[in-house]
Amino acid sequence: MRSLVSSLATIGDLTAGGDSTSARLARRASQRRRLLVMMGLSYTADTLILLIFAFAGTTSLATGLAFLSCSLLTLAAFAILSDTHINDRFKDHHLLLPQISVSLLLMLTFIYIAPEVAIVFLCSLFVIFAFGSLRATPWQTAISWTIMTAGLSVLFLATDKPIAMPHGSPIERFATLAAFVITIGRCMFVGMFSSALRESFYNQGLQLKEAYQRIEELAELDELTGSHNRRSIMKALDDEIMRSARTGALCSVALIDLDWFKKINDQFGHPAGDEVLRTFAITMFANIRGIDKFGRYGGEEFLLILPETSDIEAVRTLDRLRKIVADLDWSTISQGMAVTLSAGVVTLRPNETGDSILARADIALYQAKHSGRNRIERG
Repeated sequence: MRSLVSSLATIGDLTAGGDSTSARLARRASQRRRLLVMMGLSYTADTLILLIFAFAGTTSLATGLAFLSCSLLTLAAFAILSDTHINDRFKDHHLLLPQISVSLLLMLTFIYIAPEVAIVFLCSLFVIFAFGSLRATPWQTAISWTIMTAGLSVLFLATDKPIAMPHGSPIERFATLAAFVITIGRCMFVGMFSSALRESFYNQGLQLKEAYQRIEELAELDELTGSHNRRSIMKALDDEIMRSARTGALCSVALIDLDWFKKINDQFGHPAGDEVLRTFAITMFANIRGIDKFGRYGGEEFLLILPETSDIEAVRTLDRLRKIVADLDWSTISQGMAVTLSAGVVTLRPNETGDSILARADIALYQAKHSGRNRIERG
């Protein structure tokens, strides 16, 4: 049960972060803050290029300072919304569409105000959409593209603003080159960041899949012995009965009981009894075929399914297992301990059900115990 709980906790860690609600909200806020910092650095890069243009006399110093002020105020507003967790009231806690829309309007406004350095703001449109591509849904992308197209259409077709790409002087050419280079660099950085995110999500998906597989395995195993649990071994029996009915293959079943197990618990203690069960199961697994199915039927009773095995072969197999168990040095668990088994072995009959074959195996087991234990009886 502890392993099952551990696997469930693993899935909780992967799907919800494994944290409390407050910790998860804090982590979301931290993610949003990092994105805002990245956007702030991007706006700062644009401002530096504008200052170079201002130094060249292409535009005024006020243009760069006004752009920096407006962009930082916008980011501060979104940071306040994030830190007060207003964002978390919405499905899109990044408020991606509002952020893209505000950024687009900011760039379009400054293209109109300072068309002489419009190249800086036009290049930034690529960066905005690169950031947006990290989380934008198709309809968010469509809305953002519509806003940008409408704004640029107004600027290019409804005004006579000289949308410029300054290159008249060496400094202007350098600043224009910087605008292109830095824009491409920022887009490449966003691409690498996106690739890292995809890899992280892929790895989390693999871990989640492994955790689910582990749960499926644990749901079929007995926690103490590692053998099939009752539900799983009964399903295996039903499957084997159907296979035998379909192909006509032989199948034998053995119901196994550890002799005087209650006395072992009473005399040596339950921890020693648990160790006996574990050691017995390991011994069985080490001495049966890969096609055989072994599971805990209940308490100290176990069920062994022997596909493609006749009754004589099954009795021979169980007697071999009985001797192996009896010859083990059980004193390594507790001084003076001895463990033996009794088993009832039956072979599947035509049109027989799982209940009927188990009933016959139980009768054979009872005969083995009644006849002195540490023996095999065929039913």
